[in-house]
Amino acid sequence: MYKKKGIIFWIEGLSGSGKTSIAKKIRKKISEKYGKTIVINGDDLRYIFQLKDYTANGRVKNFANYIKLAKFLSNQNVNVIFTVVGLNPILCNFLEKKVKNIVRILIKSNIRAITKFGKKKIYQNKKNVVGLDIRVNWPKKVDIKIVNNFSKSIDQLAEKILNQISKKINEKF
Repeated sequence: MYKKKGIIFWIEGLSGSGKTSIAKKIRKKISEKYGKTIVINGDDLRYIFQLKDYTANGRVKNFANYIKLAKFLSNQNVNVIFTVVGLNPILCNFLEKKVKNIVRILIKSNIRAITKFGKKKIYQNKKNVVGLDIRVNWPKKVDIKIVNNFSKSIDQLAEKILNQISKKINEKF
């Protein structure tokens, strides 16, 4: 735990890059090592709260609320693995200023690989989609960066992230 708070494991990447699948795989090990841990998916919150604004401004508002939720839960001594598309410099700056007990993880994929792998049909929509008509701004400052070109299994990617998480937590906290 970070100063009697939970740790926020913030996982960003394009839709279909494997964020949520990886989060589900690493949850048990993080819970065993660092305490009670939950996984929150940005898509689930969109569904629960009926957040239907996919514009760039709508995404910024949602992101700010996601950060508030993650901070609230971590203040209750719960680790939070939060998966979200993100990939916006305004959001990244906001995140860096507002959250200290965080490990930022980037899952980098390209849309061609995602669609070739058959992961997401969202890229056929072509309206208000990060990577199509909403520009991708890959974060420059992350703690862990993993490339998912779909040549490795989710288990392999999760194991690689878990190994790096231990190192980052020792460095940061």
